[in-house]
Amino acid sequence: MHVLNQLPPYNLFGIEDQSYEKARIAVLPVPYDSTSTYKAGSRDGPAAIIDASRNLELYDYETNGDISRLGIYTLEPMAPDLSSPEKMVSNIEKEVTPILQDGKIPLLLGGEHTIAIGSVRALSKLSKRPFSVLHFDAHSDSRDEIYGAKYCHACVLARIAELGINTYSVGIRSIDKESSGKYAKSILFRDEMHGMSAEEIVKRINSNTNEDIYLTFDFDVLDPSIMPSTGTPEPDGLAYYEMMQILKGVLPRKNVIGMDFTELSPIPGMVAPDFLAAKLIYQAIGFAYSRLNK
Repeated sequence: MHVLNQLPPYNLFGIEDQSYEKARIAVLPVPYDSTSTYKAGSRDGPAAIIDASRNLELYDYETNGDISRLGIYTLEPMAPDLSSPEKMVSNIEKEVTPILQDGKIPLLLGGEHTIAIGSVRALSKLSKRPFSVLHFDAHSDSRDEIYGAKYCHACVLARIAELGINTYSVGIRSIDKESSGKYAKSILFRDEMHGMSAEEIVKRINSNTNEDIYLTFDFDVLDPSIMPSTGTPEPDGLAYYEMMQILKGVLPRKNVIGMDFTELSPIPGMVAPDFLAAKLIYQAIGFAYSRLNK
C-alpha cells in the first residue's frame, strides 16, 4: 500500500532508494562520548543530525544540483564500546577499513572528536599517497594526555601527529601552553583570522595541506550564538557565511578522502543548531564532490 505524503526514510538527508553498492559516500554514525570533560551529550548528535537532515531541501543552488545523487548511504550506527576509549578507536578503525576497501569515502557522524583517530588510522594504512588532516575546531585537541588518558577528545591531534600525518588546524582559540609551543606553526589561530580575508585564509590552508585531505570538523569552531549545542563552547567563533566561504575555497581544490563531523550536543527543544549541522554537512559534501556529479 502506498502512503500519501509519506515521511522521508530515516537516513542522512532522507534519501529514497539508497544503495551501498552505488554509493560514493558511506555515512557511519558513531554515538560515542565517553571521554567528555565538560558537558556530555554528543552521543545524541548523530540522531539529531539525521532527524534534521530529513527536512533539508536536496537541491543546492550554490552547486546547482542535487548533491544526494552522488550516492550517500547511511550505515547502521556503531555500538559504543565502554570498556576503554582506545578499544573504541580500534573498533572505529575496523569499521572504516572495509568502507575504504570497497572504494567508498567514509563520512563519520559524531559523537565526540575522539572518533577521528580511528578513521584517520584506517586511512593511514590504506592510502597510497600522503594526505593532510584539515582540522576545524575551537580547541587545538593536541594534549598528549588529559586526566591520565591518551585517547580522548582533547588528544585527537596528538595521536594523529604520532602517525606522521601532516595536520593543519583552523579557528583555534583555546590551547594549553605546551601545545602552543609544539604545534603553533600548524595552526591558524582565530585571532589571526580577524585580519584576513576569506581568500587569504583559503590560500593559507591550501598552502599548508597536501592535495589529499581528510576533513575533521568540530562544530564548536562556530560561534556559540549560532552553535550553542556543543559540550565545550568557546566565544568568538566563526559565522556560518564565513565558514562556507572557507569550505567553498578549499574543498573543490582538494581531493577529500574522508570526513568526520563531531561534537554536536543537542539541546532539547532547540532544533536550529541541529539543522545548521545537517546543512553544513550537505554543503561540504557538495563543495568537495559536486564535480563528480556532472
